[in-house]
Amino acid sequence: MKLAHVSDSFAVSPQLQAGDMRGLADAGFSTVICNRPDGEEPSQPTVASIREAAEAAGLAFHHIPVSGGEFPPLAIEAFARVRAEADGKVLAFCRTGTRSITLDALANVESEPAEVRIERARRAGYDLSSLRDRLGE
Repeated sequence: MKLAHVSDSFAVSPQLQAGDMRGLADAGFSTVICNRPDGEEPSQPTVASIREAAEAAGLAFHHIPVSGGEFPPLAIEAFARVRAEADGKVLAFCRTGTRSITLDALANVESEPAEVRIERARRAGYDLSSLRDRLGE
């Protein structure tokens, strides 16, 4: 399991497996967000299997799927709400982690300028510079 720590309370990851959930709980995470739609790839585990394993490990689980490079306002709002209401560290994942860190930057939970969000993503290994206009000031 490869985690990219974005801040003290937030990390992103490429695709996780059900077997990763106990390790996340042991690492102090309280919430997992899946940003992949079911069936995106044939070898992808189902959301139901990951949800079951997350809940068995004592983690809150949320499914906020986005695809095709689209980040609809409802998905951004849902992501922001989960981040704001989470009791502890949050891990979001998708196929590569890019959708998850993009949702975080668009949600701007920390109320930071665009350049700060872009730099934080860069330090975590993701280039969001193409979103500069969408991220605002």
